[in-house]
Amino acid sequence: MTLVRFIGVDGTLREVDAAPGARLLEVAQADGQPLEGTCEGQMACSTCHVIVAAEDFARLPPPSEDEEDMLDLAAGATRTSRLACQILLSADLNQLTVRIPGEVWNMQGR
Repeated sequence: MTLVRFIGVDGTLREVDAAPGARLLEVAQADGQPLEGTCEGQMACSTCHVIVAAEDFARLPPPSEDEEDMLDLAAGATRTSRLACQILLSADLNQLTVRIPGEVWNMQGR
């Protein structure tokens, strides 16, 4: 299991256990986090943008070029931004902390 810590826009912390192989977007949505995931994981929007804690970022597989291109369009993107639809939780990842950004842009509607 992976302990996922969600830091909300207002700073509240929620912790959930997630099974290996789970997609972070689905874990977040099941926990009631405000990640829309408009494109349902097809990397056609940035509504599942999260900011990964610096200490956890390097433990994830690197983003694809397509993900990096989509993150260039995300509101409030940082050096450790990722799309939650592209993060699969692995058995060796014992914890992951992500912050929910305060705003999102749905690039599908533009």
